[in-house]
Amino acid sequence: MFTVLPSLSIASESAPQRPANIILLLADDLGWTGLGCFGSDLYETPNLDAMAQRGVKFTNAYSACTVCSPTRASIMTGKSPARLHLTDFIAGQNRPFAKLKIPDWTKRLSGHEVTIAELLKQKGYRTGHVGKWHLSGQGTEINGTRPIDQGFDYSYERPQDSKGYLLKEQSDGESKPAYLTDVLTDRACEFIDASKEDPFFLYFAYNVPHTPIQGRKDLVNSFQKKIDSKSTDQKLLHDNAHYAAMVASLDQSVGRVLACLESNAISDNTVVLFFSDNGGLTQRNGKHDRFTENLPLRRGKGSAYEGGVRVPAIAYWPNVTTPQTVCDEPVITTDLFWTLCDIAGVDVDDTKLRDGQTLVPLLKNVAETYDRDLFWHYPHYHAGGDGPYSAIRSGNYRLIKFYEDQSCRLYDLDQDIAEQVDLSGKRPKLCSKLQGKLEAWLQSTGAQVPTENSRYDPARETLVVRSKKR
Repeated sequence: MFTVLPSLSIASESAPQRPANIILLLADDLGWTGLGCFGSDLYETPNLDAMAQRGVKFTNAYSACTVCSPTRASIMTGKSPARLHLTDFIAGQNRPFAKLKIPDWTKRLSGHEVTIAELLKQKGYRTGHVGKWHLSGQGTEINGTRPIDQGFDYSYERPQDSKGYLLKEQSDGESKPAYLTDVLTDRACEFIDASKEDPFFLYFAYNVPHTPIQGRKDLVNSFQKKIDSKSTDQKLLHDNAHYAAMVASLDQSVGRVLACLESNAISDNTVVLFFSDNGGLTQRNGKHDRFTENLPLRRGKGSAYEGGVRVPAIAYWPNVTTPQTVCDEPVITTDLFWTLCDIAGVDVDDTKLRDGQTLVPLLKNVAETYDRDLFWHYPHYHAGGDGPYSAIRSGNYRLIKFYEDQSCRLYDLDQDIAEQVDLSGKRPKLCSKLQGKLEAWLQSTGAQVPTENSRYDPARETLVVRSKKR
């Protein structure tokens, strides 16, 4: 049923003669418990599980935002979404009668921003992008914002004019069924094959398991049988066969990519990083969707809570990462830019605007600690959300500020990972201290905040005027 991760050969004693290849794998809407090695009781992910066994599994990894485009921008630039003013998914949604008016945010990744692809290209890397981009402008604003404009030598998003995951491909004059993840994996492997003589950077941004929830038929049938075989007293946390099939296709793709490295004899000199762009989608418009579950975390994509931003993350760097290691240090997608710069030997003199840190010290020694706080800023409304908010994680504590009523909630993640017990009343001094840190950060990044809406209408506050879908 699955493609199993091949055995990875042992590197020769001599040091590599060229910089390490880099592959960044980014899942879409994959929640914290969305892999076997992160606790799923249904999803089967042998390749990613094996990768975690051979490398580092991050238990406190975060996306820079609770939705996709801002997180992707943080990866490309090493800057927080708040600093970029790119704080919602492109093109976002508009609630003209909500209590607060959202800021006039930036609906594209500006061509003036220097991306990791541009920097690696200058360093001699061949750069490739496969899959979802979701950083381009709309209409005429698309110019200068596509992957090929942002430093990528090669870019393939999806078959032209296709939608969803269940595709038709022409082969020998016949139309045959195909699955998007498999098609994208073909392109990714072709890029690796064509680039093996030079150092390369591959950014493989999967669409799965984002909606629409469409699994490959053979995998759906297999997981449905697995679900049906459970007795009534064996309730599964994850119980959607289509979603499980999408996660399985992701894992199979990872296996194929790693096998491609092995067949080209370059696996020993390739760093592979795996993250998700935000948490799993669990509800929309106040209704729980039976797609996935992020428990024990609270809520999911679009929300202010841990379920929206804590994600699975794995790193494998042959002869650098120690097998079977677990890193509990909080890390965030903004760190990926600086990590890739460090791996490739790119010197970026941009410390004043640095919103992340290199993870290389952690890859070498998971006992390393970073004396820093993590921040989030989402001044928007979302179908899966709680209204505009900002948040800080400082040590074990997480404080969330909600803009509609200016309230703050404080949680001790060590004792209450589900964020059920608000400590703001019991710990007023700590609450005030973290509020001060959060406000200082918002000021330093020039964050845009929501304002009073003169058109506020309680009867229509949840009405969404939709922008054109991408």
